[in-house]
Amino acid sequence: MRAGLTEDPNVIIRYALGLVAMILAFGAIAGNLSDAQRAEIEQRLKPVGEVCLQGDASCGGAATTASAGPRSGEEVYNSACMACHTTGAGGAPMYGDVAAWADRIAKGAEVLYASGVNGVPGTGMIAKGGCMNCSDEEIHAAVDYMVAGSQ
Repeated sequence: MRAGLTEDPNVIIRYALGLVAMILAFGAIAGNLSDAQRAEIEQRLKPVGEVCLQGDASCGGAATTASAGPRSGEEVYNSACMACHTTGAGGAPMYGDVAAWADRIAKGAEVLYASGVNGVPGTGMIAKGGCMNCSDEEIHAAVDYMVAGSQ
């Protein structure tokens, strides 16, 4: 009968010593990198970008600040509302369509403001028209802008 790996302890020892020798050889090769090779490796491992927090001077450049005041109704309309109110998507009344806005305008500004801020269940109108970084006042200004352009 042939002696297997589990039956001959000398075979196991020879394999283990061979494995240790290979690990040491690879370690010696990796440890002999030139400065240029190390620099290339560091360049490849370098992060793609940096994250800067407001007021953090370590990133270079001046810290950005928020705008001085609320955005105008037209600015909010152009950034959030126009996607639906220019095309009529989801049944949205189109900007400038006097007939489509007449019944809505007749309900009063407070009702329109509430629809703008809270959305209109059962329609495509979601809260704040999806502009989650808009204040309620900015939404009111956008509603005023659309009403003024649709009378």
